[in-house]
Amino acid sequence: MKQVIFSNNENLKSFGLFLIRIGLGAIFIYHGWPKVIGGVDQWHWLGLQMSHVGITFMPAFWGLLAALIEFLGGICLVLGLGTRFWAFLLACVMFVAFAMHYKTGDAWVAQSHPLSLCVVFIGLMIAGSGMFAVDRFFRE
Repeated sequence: MKQVIFSNNENLKSFGLFLIRIGLGAIFIYHGWPKVIGGVDQWHWLGLQMSHVGITFMPAFWGLLAALIEFLGGICLVLGLGTRFWAFLLACVMFVAFAMHYKTGDAWVAQSHPLSLCVVFIGLMIAGSGMFAVDRFFRE
């Protein structure tokens, strides 16, 4: 047990990153798809949330972009394809979600969820996808 807990084994690290990618990827596919197919009204509402970070033009464009980042980013996380790139974009989307909850005065429980995800995505940007990913083939 001590060997597992204190191990510096690359396979274990990669498996941990794999679990994080699969779990978050599946969640973002699930939540992103309804936003993608939600249509212009859905995209407009999503895009209006950008006003919380000072962007007030073309809300439908920003909303569609956020929806696509969630959905396609989820797929790419599952595959481990462009993990650092998609983790950066997803961290940005989660930062906007955090800003929206913060600026509208929502409870800390609502604010902390996107903030936590933002931190995890920043961690994935730093760590990368691990060995169990399509990214691996581009490194070799």
